[in-house]
Amino acid sequence: MLRSDRLAWCGPSSNKHWREDMTSNSGDVPALVIIGAHPKLYNHDLAPTAPEGRTWGVFSLFAMWMSDVHSVGGYTFAASLFFLGLTGWQVLISMTVGITAVYFLMNLIGRPSQRYGIPFPVMARVSFGVMGANLAAIVRGVVGIVWYGVQTYFASKAVQVLIITLAPSAVDLTHNSTIGLSTLAWFSFLFMWLFQLIIFLSGMERIRRFIDFCGPVVYVVMLALAVWMLWQTGFSSLSLQLSPPAASNAATIGVMANAAMLIVAYFSALLLNFGDFARFAKSEDAMKAGNLLGLPVNFLVFSIITVIVTAGTLNVFGEAIMDPVLIVEKIGNPIVVIVGSITFIVATMGINIVANFVSPAYDISNLNPERINFKMGGLITSILSVLVCPWLFVASPSAITLFVSIFGSTLGPMFGIMVADYYLVRKQIVRVDDLYTMSPSGAFHYDGGWNSRALIALALSGVLSIGLSLLGAYGLILNVGDWGWLIGACVGGTIYRALSKEQDSVPIVVGAGE
Repeated sequence: MLRSDRLAWCGPSSNKHWREDMTSNSGDVPALVIIGAHPKLYNHDLAPTAPEGRTWGVFSLFAMWMSDVHSVGGYTFAASLFFLGLTGWQVLISMTVGITAVYFLMNLIGRPSQRYGIPFPVMARVSFGVMGANLAAIVRGVVGIVWYGVQTYFASKAVQVLIITLAPSAVDLTHNSTIGLSTLAWFSFLFMWLFQLIIFLSGMERIRRFIDFCGPVVYVVMLALAVWMLWQTGFSSLSLQLSPPAASNAATIGVMANAAMLIVAYFSALLLNFGDFARFAKSEDAMKAGNLLGLPVNFLVFSIITVIVTAGTLNVFGEAIMDPVLIVEKIGNPIVVIVGSITFIVATMGINIVANFVSPAYDISNLNPERINFKMGGLITSILSVLVCPWLFVASPSAITLFVSIFGSTLGPMFGIMVADYYLVRKQIVRVDDLYTMSPSGAFHYDGGWNSRALIALALSGVLSIGLSLLGAYGLILNVGDWGWLIGACVGGTIYRALSKEQDSVPIVVGAGE
């Protein structure tokens, strides 16, 4: 059995010392043990990552972003940007602006977690208080659980295609319905549900290895599809403009701005909890380099491949197809269907674990660290993702609108509050031991564990963000669309900064990150 040494952190921040802790822990990533930590705020998975636990180099972070982008949803999203009435170069400019903004924002939210080795719900204690962080964790957790179920359902559709290809008689199992799914659909969904759970319960290090594989393998299939399309149609039929241009220059600029903001909104969930992964980065430089390769570089390359394939479907099949699973199904070759289906199943699993599984696991663990660890939080996430019946959810546009408006619109304000607090109020200095104490003298105890300034800022900016989203969605005012995230983030951060006074903080050195 492999031994995993732990370091123990003793005493206040100004008088600390280290020693080896030889106790075994069920976690697979070494963590710092904080002597005197309150059990309601601390377990192995929420503890700061030890220096020897920071194993994510440039490639692992690059692969993480590939897993996030290289999915059926990511393919459809990238392809849809070329149907906005813009020329190819205008789309590429919009993409560059949007994904570059995402890159810098990810570095902002990831830096404190990388520096101190703490996940999102623990970092949220800095702004919202040791108890108030549960509110932020619940909101982010609900978003992750719902979309985890939705992505699992989408992946199960590829499983269903694969099964019918291998055993055509299985189509007979699609003619009935139980709670909205046929027998084959239920089998496919539960298969995906269990397969993902097995990977997740094997630990964070196994997850890293899995996503190291997921992202790159999709490139192989996507490049093969692009080559096949070009072989079928030739370079002369290739076009980066898949819809009529906008009516005027002013309209074009507006569409380009909306496209850039659409990209920021697409990454809004991970813009809040990227710290769940940044905490494992070997260094800040490795984090930034991995983000650079995985976001601007990878996103643009993948998008260009996507539009080559989508443009090719216009000539080959007579219509623009933005679902890669449907493309490989239409090709008709059983081997292509099998390889393509398996690839996109793996790709969807990659994004699901990265974007929708890890965060709720930490968030749920944060609610009751004594009894719920990271793996138990993941199990609860899996169960809840089935109970939301995602196939019924995606069949109801009004349900999606309401959910995104209420929960999604709060992600921007929380991002703004956390960034404003860390960079403008605390000047990037955090007393990490105070993150794990219920003592009234702790820096993050505030008023009974709740920071009223953050709650006021979140309430005001959240009402504005949700209100604009709902009123626009139902046509009562001009639809601000995906600008709601930016509006909420700016307003939330501004209100919080205005309510906060400069606070003196004592610097703490944690492992190799300082």
